[in-house]
Amino acid sequence: MSQAAREFIAPGAVLGVLGGGQLGRMFAQSAQAAGYEVVVLEPQAGAPAAQLTTRHVASAYDDADGLHQVARTARAVTIEFENVPADALQWLERHVRLAPHAPAVAVCQDRAQEKALFERLGVPCAPHALVDDAAACAAAAARDLFPGILKTARMGYDGKGQVGVRDGARLEAAWRSLGGVPCVLERKLDLDHELSVVLARGADGQMVHFEPQRNVHRDGILFSSTAAPGVIDESVAEHAVRAARGVAEGLGYVGVLCVEFFVTRDGRLVANEMAPRPHNSGHHTIDSCDASQFELQWRCLVGAPLPQPRRHSAALMLNLLGDLWFDAQGRQREPDWAGVLGLPGAHLHLYGKHEPRAGRKMGHLSFTGPTLGEVEAAARAACALLGLAPF
Repeated sequence: MSQAAREFIAPGAVLGVLGGGQLGRMFAQSAQAAGYEVVVLEPQAGAPAAQLTTRHVASAYDDADGLHQVARTARAVTIEFENVPADALQWLERHVRLAPHAPAVAVCQDRAQEKALFERLGVPCAPHALVDDAAACAAAAARDLFPGILKTARMGYDGKGQVGVRDGARLEAAWRSLGGVPCVLERKLDLDHELSVVLARGADGQMVHFEPQRNVHRDGILFSSTAAPGVIDESVAEHAVRAARGVAEGLGYVGVLCVEFFVTRDGRLVANEMAPRPHNSGHHTIDSCDASQFELQWRCLVGAPLPQPRRHSAALMLNLLGDLWFDAQGRQREPDWAGVLGLPGAHLHLYGKHEPRAGRKMGHLSFTGPTLGEVEAAARAACALLGLAPF
């Protein structure tokens, strides 16, 4: 690692972020609070992150002029989503400090490469096979991978780009229904719960992490994340942290990384996937910890020391999807924010998205308190007020 890559960038400098969504918005809020300016590269005018800064480069992520503007303006650049074109990241890495670096992002962009990394590092993952043509379908159909889930190797998120496959006879049809693109077939596991580890690693190799959080998904989209004593078995949590830190070390990673895991009913920990950025499941850290995942993101970027974050409150986060803005008859209305804000420990975060749609992440709601029971009670009350199915 060169001295320039480790040099501390003081407040007052401009930091860049590729992507103008809610993760870019929360990164900008945290960096601005510390005195940094932020330039956002984002095609869409009025995007959540672009609302917070006068430095908005409105161009495609692979537009040469836009990339040049960011490289001239920013001392260092990060990303808020992993599907930035690889060529753009490689160009930026030659001209400005970039964290995470392009090779690490490339692995996270491709499920097949992720699985290969997990296997190389000795991190258990689900039995799987790469399916990229009819012959591969036939070979995978003969293996003990059913019932399974077929997932596109690239561009899948929030349950998109995947389909269940009951048996080998249905595999080729399922692969063609996903467009005949490279896919990964994974055997379905008997799951007890899901968890994630969010960590940060600096250019000097210093690494810190948040306590693992227990996650619940509905229809492939994260519904809730809980961080409190007792929600995850201590030995499982320690195993997950060791595995996640090993992944970051194996990638030579710099920045914030999330690794998601399954826990099977017989207690086995299995890696699912990873994200080279702050993660939805870590949003509670804004309110429950003395340093959020977004603070650690800009600290990694500027070469600042990384404090081990301390959680000061039990926390439960609920995702707020666009469905909440519609009543049972499909008429648009505003959720009962006054009622929600009257609940103990409520922290409302809306992302500045003006068009609610079913399944669209519009914001999140975190509850903090001294005990798990108290935050669960407040979150259940919020579900009743918002019309969410109880948990």
